[in-house]
Order: sequence, then C-alpha cells, then structure tokens
Amino acid sequence: MSGFRPSRRTTLAGGAAAVLAGAAMPAHGSTAGEHGWVTSTLRRMSLEEKIGQLFIQHVHGASADTADDENVTLYGVATPAEVIRKYHLGGVCYFAWTDSVEDPEQITALSNGLQKAALRDRKGRSPKIPLTISVDQEQGPVTRIGPPATQFPGSMALGAGRSADDARRAAVITGQELRAMGISMDFAPVCDVNVNPLNPVIGTRSFSSDPTLAATLASAQVEGYQGEGLVSAAAKHFPGHGDTATDSHVGFPIITHSKAEWARLDAPPFKAAIRAGIDMIMTAHLSMPALDDSGDPATLSKPVITGLLREELGYDGVVITDALRMEGVREKYSDGEVAVRALTAGADLLLMTPAIDEAIAAIRAALDDGTISQRFLDEKIRRVLTVKYRRGLVDDPYGDPDSLDSIVGTPQHLAVADEVTDRTTTLVTNDDDVVPLAPKGTSVHLTGYGESTLTALATAMEEAGARTSTTVTGDAPTSTEIAAAVKDAEGADTVIVTTMKANDRATDQYGGQRKLVRDLLATGATVVVLAVRDPYDISEFPDAPTYLATYSDGDVAMAAAARVLLGEVPPRGTLPVDIPSADDPDTVLYPFGHGLTG
Repeated sequence: MSGFRPSRRTTLAGGAAAVLAGAAMPAHGSTAGEHGWVTSTLRRMSLEEKIGQLFIQHVHGASADTADDENVTLYGVATPAEVIRKYHLGGVCYFAWTDSVEDPEQITALSNGLQKAALRDRKGRSPKIPLTISVDQEQGPVTRIGPPATQFPGSMALGAGRSADDARRAAVITGQELRAMGISMDFAPVCDVNVNPLNPVIGTRSFSSDPTLAATLASAQVEGYQGEGLVSAAAKHFPGHGDTATDSHVGFPIITHSKAEWARLDAPPFKAAIRAGIDMIMTAHLSMPALDDSGDPATLSKPVITGLLREELGYDGVVITDALRMEGVREKYSDGEVAVRALTAGADLLLMTPAIDEAIAAIRAALDDGTISQRFLDEKIRRVLTVKYRRGLVDDPYGDPDSLDSIVGTPQHLAVADEVTDRTTTLVTNDDDVVPLAPKGTSVHLTGYGESTLTALATAMEEAGARTSTTVTGDAPTSTEIAAAVKDAEGADTVIVTTMKANDRATDQYGGQRKLVRDLLATGATVVVLAVRDPYDISEFPDAPTYLATYSDGDVAMAAAARVLLGEVPPRGTLPVDIPSADDPDTVLYPFGHGLTG
C-alpha cells in the first residue's frame, strides 16, 4: 500500500527486519526412555484405545464427577469421568461454557479427577495413558482463564512491543501457571499474519501483518511454552488465516493467495515454529485454491497437510484439527466422513467432533475397508504418545494444588505482565500534546466500550487526583445513548472515549461507536480516543487529534494505558500493522512501525 501522508509528528521505530530473532530451539530428539514407553504402550493398546487417543473433546462439568445433561446428549453418559472411561479419550479441552474454568483450585481438582479417570487401574489389562488437557489461553481476546491467573494483553500487543524476550517471558509465565493447574497444552501461538484489517476472526490474535515479526515472536513463544513453560504449544491456523473477511466458525473462508504469496506472507511464522520444535500444528477450516483446488478445507486436504506441511516443510510432529464442530468444515461432508478425511489428509488429533460415535464408527469402517491401514493409525498414535512423554505427563500428569499460591498470579508474575504491557501501548496521534495529561484537580469524563475497561481507567485517573464520571455505551450505542453520553461529557476538562472494532463495516453493529466519537470530536472538547482492540479504528476518524492503541481491553492493558496517559511511563509501542484509509484501502494513514515515542 502507498500514499502515507506524514501529517503527524511521527517517530518511526523501524521495521521487523531490525527485530532480533529469538534463538531457535531444535526439535527434541528421541530418548531411550521415550522410545521404550511409546513402543511398549502402543503394543499393549487395543484398537478401541487407539481410536480413543485420536480425540480431544470438551466435557461438561466443574468436577470429574459432576453429572450434566449435555454430556448425556453428546456422549450417552453423565459425568466427565464417565466420558473419559467410555471413549478412552486422548484429551479434553476446557471452556467457561462447559463449566471447566472457574478458579485455579477448581481447575486443578478437575484436571486431577480427569487424569485419575484416564489412569484408573484395570488390573494391568491396558496401559495407563495420561490425558492431554488443553485450553485456548492465547491471552488478549481469547483467554479462557481469567484472574487470579496472570493476564497479558495478547499477541498484537506483543507485536507492538517488538520484544522477542517479552513474548517468551509471557509464554513461560502462562505455561507455568497452566501446568500448575494440570493443563499440559495451550492452543497458542497464533501464527496467522493479519494482512486483512477487516479480518473478523483473527485481528489482534495475530502478532503482526509483517511475516518476519510474526515469525520472530511465534518462535520465541514456542520456546517459552515448551521450555520453562512446561506445556505443549500448538501453532495455528495452518496454512494461514490472516487474509480473510469470513469467520470459519460460521462460514467457509476462501483465501486467494498464490503459492508464492503464501510462501512470502503466510508461511514464515509456521516455518519458525517448526524450527523451534513445536509439538503441534492446528489446521484451518478454509480453502486456499493455489494449494489445493478441490474446494475442500485445509483440514481435510492431503495436498495441504501431507504434501505441504509434512513433505515440503518437513514437519513430523502432531497435526491437530481446529474444532470439528465449526461450520467451516461441515458444509460438504457428514461428521463421520469429516473425521476420516481429516485423518487420511494427515491429521493426528481430532478436536471437538460434535458426533463422536458417528466419527468412531466411520474410522472403524475405514480400517475395515483399508482406507486407513493399521500401520497408518499406529504412526498417528506414536506421535500423540511421544508428545505426552516429552511434556512429562507419564511421570507427572497431575496439577499441584499446594503450589497454586506460589505460581498462579504471583506478585512477581503480575509485575512482569505490567512491565511487558508498558512497552506495548502505542500513541498514534498527539497533535495538541494532550498526552501526558495533568489530571490533578481536573475533571475527566470516560465513555464508550466496556464497563470494566472504563472502570479500570477511572480508578487510575482518580488515584492521580482527577474527578471522574463515566457513561458506558457498549459496542453498539443507540442514538439516544450517544446523545446522553455527549451531554454527560459537557464541561469536562478531558473526555476519554474507548472504541472496540469501530472500523468494522461488515454489519451495522459498530456504527454507533463511530458516531459517538465523531459527535464528541465535534463538540470541540479535548478528546482522547483509546482503541482497546483493533488499532485500525482511527481509519474511521482520521482527524482524531489524540489516539492511542492498546490492542486489548483487559485490566493489564488499561493500567498500562493509564500510565502512558498520566506520563508515568513513556509510550513505547509502535504499530505492528499498517493502518489503511477506510475509504481507500490502498492508502496507508499510519504505517507499520509508526509510533510517537517518548
């Protein structure tokens, strides 16, 4: 893109080429102990147990013995422990909506209860295989476990900070806290390169629109998770979900990159993760016709998974599908056929199939008719068992409830989170030198998106001596709510308005945010616009004289933003993406690397 007008006082912080890449961690070599356990375990497994190891499912209930009707509907048994025992599952995945994540003590007890169900003594007739317990703890907008666990602002914020060491430290802390709670796999890092500002499903989950920067930070996080972090990492979403305007949860994205564009834009972070020895790579439910013109999603594509990922890129670790309950993979085939096609394409683990009995029956039929050979199945199980051994689950599968206070959300971890986040807030415009504010004795009105977001900001302003008032308008304010917010702001010395995806024109949902900001700017008041998710929002009000991007609406990001607003720390973040004009996408308003730094 071209056409940037240097109309602001700009400090360019340099491109990603100036970022030092983290040292690559070589793939783990097999040890005698690993080989012996994997081989002996595989030899003793029944066919039923082998098939069960292919599945990672969600289970409903706050404890292993909690009966839930949802389990009965999905699995025919009531408790999570019964689901584990019935299907010999390879793993489970935690969500708030399954009642899996309430607090560290509950999570740890659930993890240990599920492991006991998986490792139950059956008089030596079958091998004891620990579960892989997983979660989406990307940080930022996809965070399943909240405080007291340590919170970080997410991938794009780390991209703004430009520090591979910060990315690694965030992964180490996140991994250590997960492992203390009995969780051994984090579905992170996101390796998608967000080159589409209107991407509805990735956005700030991505490190950057620059493949080199994304690769550097992805590699650092793999090292952090799998080294001191003690958990498996899973790079997602191969072959790359960064250039789409369709959410694969509800539709089927088609990405028109050529093979050369894929190699230049999408591949570098995945290559870096592979070099760093990543345990797992997650597939995407999308089509990239240049890689496979069959119309099948990448999850079901042998040319993509076997041909490209395994043969061309040389990846020999575990391939896991994205959730098979998503619509992007269910448009053409039945749930049973989806499972078989994913396995024959090259996947090893099937995540969250909505019809496990149908999937198991289809896999058995594929084994009977030779579509899947016993040797092919054993190769998959060997990969799955190897990761469990390498992450220490054979020797120590349990969480440690006695260690939670000394690991989860400790003052030391929280201090690192604040330190890291202080390097991410990006001051994009400051035409009238409004920042830093002088709040002592002044009135500050806060309005816009996010009740907890505005509360965190108001608290910081009050602690600095300001008098504050707040009008929460949410992500879709009505005309009446906008008028009330503008009226409430009258007479304030400074108005701070928060936005969240205000640049999204795909629906009318966010139009009210744009009107709120424009109406506030039209009053002539001193207005600070704070984009608390995607940094692209300024494209909708390019004349905003004071604009900051935080990449996250979490408390840790708001505390850091307040420190910048108050002058307690200088703004240090620089844009990890280009911000194009809303009306002319080929014109860049603020380029990658822009940031007013102090």
